[in-house]
Amino acid sequence: MGSCCTPDNSCSTSAGTTAVAIAESTVTVYAVSGMTCGHCKSAITGSVGALDGVISVDVDVTGGLVTVTTGGEPDDAAITAAVDDAGYELTGRA
Repeated sequence: MGSCCTPDNSCSTSAGTTAVAIAESTVTVYAVSGMTCGHCKSAITGSVGALDGVISVDVDVTGGLVTVTTGGEPDDAAITAAVDDAGYELTGRA
């Protein structure tokens, strides 16, 4: 047996897989003040990453920068609120 093919000659590895296509993504860099450590990075990553449309978040604590990749244009107001909720201040786009 050992084959991935099912008795009806279909491939069992293709069942249940989903392809996700992202038509357009936007990378935006924000300046954020108050970050000092790994906890800061985790808090901002979790808060901003939970927003609708956010694909990824990269936090540079030392540089005070948060890079957000979104599907389409970012919602600056929502991102600002998420950073604020995490306890930090978004001071603008970098």
